[in-house]
Amino acid sequence: MSVRLYALDGCPFCGTAAEALDDASVEYETEWVGALHSERNEVKRVSGQRGVPVLVDDDRGVTMAESTNIVEYVERTLA
Repeated sequence: MSVRLYALDGCPFCGTAAEALDDASVEYETEWVGALHSERNEVKRVSGQRGVPVLVDDDRGVTMAESTNIVEYVERTLA
């Protein structure tokens, strides 16, 4: 499985997304991003926006933002 979570250290929404992945025992890689939006070119490239968290599930061709959407996706699809 190839799952990546783009996250900012100290971001509570990113923590919520990571916790959902951990609770579901999903193996994933965290891509830490810079605090400044201007430093988030990789996030923009994969998701079309610079906000985090962003989840990328390469196996299913899914990219999504917003922690509530990510938690729901993890619980319904990856758990």
